[in-house]
Amino acid sequence: MGGSGRTRAGVHSDHLPLPILQAMTEPARAAAESFSQEELFPIREVSRATGVNPVTLRAWERRYGLIQPTRTDSGHRLYSAADIEAVRNILAWIERGVAVSKVGKILARSQAVRPPVAVDDAAEASEWGEYQDAIRDALAAFDAHALARLYQQMCARHSPGTVLQDVCMPLWQELLLRRDEPGQTGEWLFLDAFLRARALQHLQPSGRPARVVLAALPGHCRELELLVAGVLLADEDTDVQVFGPGLPLPELALVCARVAPQAMVLFSNRPPGEDLLPQLQRFALSLDYPLALAGDASDLAEDELTGSPIACLGSTGRLMQSRLQQFLSGHLDT
Repeated sequence: MGGSGRTRAGVHSDHLPLPILQAMTEPARAAAESFSQEELFPIREVSRATGVNPVTLRAWERRYGLIQPTRTDSGHRLYSAADIEAVRNILAWIERGVAVSKVGKILARSQAVRPPVAVDDAAEASEWGEYQDAIRDALAAFDAHALARLYQQMCARHSPGTVLQDVCMPLWQELLLRRDEPGQTGEWLFLDAFLRARALQHLQPSGRPARVVLAALPGHCRELELLVAGVLLADEDTDVQVFGPGLPLPELALVCARVAPQAMVLFSNRPPGEDLLPQLQRFALSLDYPLALAGDASDLAEDELTGSPIACLGSTGRLMQSRLQQFLSGHLDT
């Protein structure tokens, strides 16, 4: 990580290793240089950046078709930033217990239901990258004051939900996937504790009755993911009360009977099993208030839950909040 052990793996097409450049024909070189400033990464650098060894990367390509890197005329693989993001998404699903043979279908479904990236969002990517680099430096030094300053600067320019979802959580996920590497566990725990504290600050009750209760399906996410979902769902008119992970559904129903919310949202970042959706439908029928599902499971189960009493809120901040407001006003089809 720079001076802190971090590896900056990117190389522009006109700075490719000499053997690769020499192996490329003139048309291939021109094509590589036309990637409009997109960085291309040799397989060894992708392996170093993601922790996935080259043999596994090739297997994911050949056996499962999960990634499709660019090839030079001599067969060298070159990976784009999107390819590296795909590798990290694959790792995230495997970390959640999904077999690699099933990841492709899940990724295709997730991408199909998510809205396209706006031009403004794409333009912000470089800003997010700069912030993430600064956060990495603060984490490498375990500098809590620098981390707090960075977070305050970001929140002065953007909403807390945007900062958490677009800047902090991708970095948290990256460190989570690499936490078994020497020196990475401490950095991940340091960032996790910092972000949990900030998310809890954003979720401080206003004194009004909570309109929405948010809880996790048992074993379907980590605490920080649930807290960030609460920040994304809340707004100035909607207080969200978060119950930590691990509460069984029957117990959750008893607890919420005392809170009397306007709605309950269950959060899950795991693909729904065959027995989960019938269980949720039975659970929804036992409640005196409507039930919604949020997170990656919401995207993956949307077709199956169409026509059921359960609303799907999606997995991205703007979509979740927009659908929640429609849901609370009775204008979201289920």
